Amino acid sequence: MTALLRIEGLGKRFGGFVALEAIDLEVQQGERLGLIGPNGSGKSTLVNCICGTLQNESGRVRFGEEALDGLSAHQRTRRGLARSFQLPRPFGSLSLAENVRIPILYTVNARPGVGLGRSAIEARCLELLGEVGLADKAGLRPRDLTQIEMRKLELARAMATDPKLLIADEAMAGLSHNEVDEIIALLIRLNGQGVTVIMIEHIMRAVMEFSQRLAVLVAGRKIADGTPQEVVRNPEVVRAYLGE
Repeated sequence: MTALLRIEGLGKRFGGFVALEAIDLEVQQGERLGLIGPNGSGKSTLVNCICGTLQNESGRVRFGEEALDGLSAHQRTRRGLARSFQLPRPFGSLSLAENVRIPILYTVNARPGVGLGRSAIEARCLELLGEVGLADKAGLRPRDLTQIEMRKLELARAMATDPKLLIADEAMAGLSHNEVDEIIALLIRLNGQGVTVIMIEHIMRAVMEFSQRLAVLVAGRKIADGTPQEVVRNPEVVRAYLGE
């Protein structure tokens, strides 16, 4: 079976600093993968190379049957690869519905053969906001939202691109215990709708509850890849998090 995402020998340097070294990783269609590692391990750099914000110097990234190397971030998004950001940056002067409308217009409607009309776009905006529990606030501005509602809006904006793969980058940072549970349930629900999800997170309770598989980065190398139960017992992973 062809993996939805295949990373082969990926490497990235910043001058003399090796940020990523020979990373191999596959993600299957419909999978829930947790990507973990200490601060500075290379997680964000890997995501940026996958999404096209950074260009890797070695190796390659394939999405389905297509090589993504050389494609810009927006070209990759139009192919079905989306991400949410740890620090949401919505358009502050626009309503929630308008914030969701923009990725529909510039991603979904930019795909060949797709031409949603105005009424269909408006309906889709409300549907997406409803999925994250914000439909009743569609006319509000982002400044009117709580922290967890901002995270939900960020996920709705990512889902508005109609992705095959969603990378959720620390969507739970700073949230309360119950709020973390809300985001876990939301991501699992999105996965149940057919979206493959990669979760990058430091909250291990959330990672263990969400993930079917874990991959661990340390100092730019992948040191473990397996079931959550296998990975957390891996001596190298334990050393990376707890020290010798």
